[in-house]
Amino acid sequence: MSNAQLQSVLDHIDKDFDNSLTRLFALLRIKSISADPAFANDCKAAAEHLAKDIASLGVATEVRPTAGHPAVVGKSKASGRPHVLFYGHYDVQPVDPLDLWHRPPFEPVVTDHADGRKIIVARGAEDDKGQVMTFVEACRAWKTVTGALPIDVTFLIEGEEEVGSKNFVPFIEANKDEFKADYVLVCDTGMWDRNTPAITTSLRGLLYEEVKITAANRDLHSGVFGGAAMNPIRVLTKILGGLFDDDGRITIPGFYDGVKDLPADILDQWKKLNLTPETFLKPIGLSIPAGEKGRLLIEQASSRPTCDVNGIWGGYIGEGSKTVIPSHASAKVSFRLVEGQDPARIRKAFRDYVSARIPGDCKVEFGDHSAAPAIALDWNMKPLAAAKKALTDEWGKETVLMGSGASIPIVADFKRTLGLDSLLVGFGLDDDNIHSPNEKYDLQSFQKGIRSWARILATLAEVK
Repeated sequence: MSNAQLQSVLDHIDKDFDNSLTRLFALLRIKSISADPAFANDCKAAAEHLAKDIASLGVATEVRPTAGHPAVVGKSKASGRPHVLFYGHYDVQPVDPLDLWHRPPFEPVVTDHADGRKIIVARGAEDDKGQVMTFVEACRAWKTVTGALPIDVTFLIEGEEEVGSKNFVPFIEANKDEFKADYVLVCDTGMWDRNTPAITTSLRGLLYEEVKITAANRDLHSGVFGGAAMNPIRVLTKILGGLFDDDGRITIPGFYDGVKDLPADILDQWKKLNLTPETFLKPIGLSIPAGEKGRLLIEQASSRPTCDVNGIWGGYIGEGSKTVIPSHASAKVSFRLVEGQDPARIRKAFRDYVSARIPGDCKVEFGDHSAAPAIALDWNMKPLAAAKKALTDEWGKETVLMGSGASIPIVADFKRTLGLDSLLVGFGLDDDNIHSPNEKYDLQSFQKGIRSWARILATLAEVK
């Protein structure tokens, strides 16, 4: 791919940017809320809109049914070049509470941020319609300027990411032979800051557990039974409190088996990013890191395994007083896992840990919830190096290779079902209010995101 061709594509992106914005706004106006059955027709409309738009690139595209909302599948002509599977989602979160929005959530607008930035405000502006359209618009520019895409692309865009992809994963499994590719491109992540590009190289896995401890066969009067009858809240809180030692490490036997430290060069890069309690914790009213002592704050938040109690309940919690010893107490506990940890093994270890601490007069029950393994890219993966250079060239700042503390389960599903690694590149920012009122996407993120993908497509064409 010649530099002159690439420059012509970048120039076209800038000249056509107003039209790119118009096309994004048309998608943003569609109320594709996947969680609410009342918007099922809107989800179908969004799929049909995207399919028509992608087909305009000369890509054979169709709307495919699933057991839930439809998927969009588009395939460029096979040419023997590098072949990528591009993934995104057109569904969005509900807009509640509506009264906190500054304007109607499905009437997109470009406006000024408090600090002077130009931003796009609408539900889905960042998550994930704006991100998807950065890639679509980059492909459009290549097609317009050169008549073809630099590489072979299969578009795979779903409508149920916001509700767990429960029908999309079976769709992939049932059609896996047609989704063969070299690797996946995922545009549902973010940048390090508004001027520093990033590639997400790892995603923590997730294990979610529920525990219920039962003692007496009914709630008891604490004046009659207090001191003699076992209190399940006391049992539960003692167990939960024992999950951590004084250094912030998780005490479940074998929990850290298989967990590796970061490569030295990546750790050095992370140190230079200088993520501090002042910048990370102060905005949420905190100041003291609560993770493992001796670890960088950025490690605690993105590359180390965690355990959190997400909810705890039992006994009387209404107005006034009611002196009871409750019959049972419950908690929800989640674990963010890293490469080397098997969710099934951690689940068993956690349950064994709890069960060993249950008094003879009590019984424990566990509830199954979600589980997904962690994902980590090979640091030496050639497409990773190519994308890193392309992003650095566009933004003029060294691309950060960062871990994400969050989970994107579909990435693990691509690995499990299709055997494909995923390259995660996105242009979202921490203050984009995704899933919240007044969701935004920086205008710079959208424009330079398109330019970034144009560069990445060019560099990936050279990767054998």
